[in-house]
Amino acid sequence: MSAIGVQDSPTPHGLVVRELHELRELEGANALFEEIWGSSPGSSPMGVEQMRALSHAGNYVAGAFEGGRLVGASVAFFAAPAGAALHSHVTGALPGRGAGLALKLHQRQWALTRGLRRITWTYDPLVRRNAHFNLTKLGGWPVEYLTSFYGAMDDVINGGDDTDRALIAWELNDDAAVAASESRLAPVAVPDNAATALSVRDGLPVVGRRDAAALLVEVPPDIEGLRRTDPGAAKEWRLAMRDVLGGLLAEGARVTGFHDRTSYVVTRDTTA
Repeated sequence: MSAIGVQDSPTPHGLVVRELHELRELEGANALFEEIWGSSPGSSPMGVEQMRALSHAGNYVAGAFEGGRLVGASVAFFAAPAGAALHSHVTGALPGRGAGLALKLHQRQWALTRGLRRITWTYDPLVRRNAHFNLTKLGGWPVEYLTSFYGAMDDVINGGDDTDRALIAWELNDDAAVAASESRLAPVAVPDNAATALSVRDGLPVVGRRDAAALLVEVPPDIEGLRRTDPGAAKEWRLAMRDVLGGLLAEGARVTGFHDRTSYVVTRDTTA
C-alpha cells in the first residue's frame, strides 16, 4: 500500500473507489479498458505492466467497484512542475453508474493529500458528454489544443481518425473544483452578445464569426457514430474544431464553460 492513502468509502452511487496494487486487479483494469475502448487483446490504452510499474512507484492507479465488480478504473502519474501536478492518462468507466465522477473525485482527494494543486488530462473536444463532464461537472478548463496528439488510433471510439485533444487543467482548489467535490454544478454564464463561431447545420460544421468578445463553439451531437457511418463528415468536424477552438486557444482566448450540453463558451480579449 502507499505510504499516504485516501480512505476507501462508498460513494453516493454505492460504489467503492480504492487504489489497485495486485496483479489480478490490474489485469481486471486492463480487461475493462479493452472492453470500453473496443481494443483487441493486448491493445489496451494502459497495459498491466505499465500499471504495475506506476502503482509500485507510488503513482495513482485506482478502481471503482459496484458490488465487488470493477466498473471503472483510472491511471495517473506525477507531472511537471514537480510536487504540484498529476497527469491523468486514462480513465474508463461503464456507463450509468457514476463511476467516472467517483474516480475523479477520489483522484482529486488523493492529489490534495500529497500536496498537489493541479490535475491535467486530455480528452476529445468533439465528444459532447466528455466536454460536459470535464467542464460542467468537474470545473476543469481546456488550456491547450493538441493536434493529432496520439496519432491515428483504430479503436471503436476513435475509428482510425486523428486524435486531436484538448488539455484540461483542473485547479483543485478553485471554486469550480470545490463545488464539484460538493456535488454543486456551477452555472454557465453566456453573455447576451455572444456570437456563434461554429454551429451544426444538417449534421455538418458551419464556421461563423470569430471576432466577438464572447463566442459559442458548438459540438456535433454524436461524433463517434459519425466516425462509423460517415468518416468524411467526421473529418470535416475535426478540421473545423481544430481551426476554430484550436485557433482561439492559440490566440489566448479562454474557455469559460460548456453551455446547454452543446457548446463551448469562449471569451477573448478584443481590446488589444
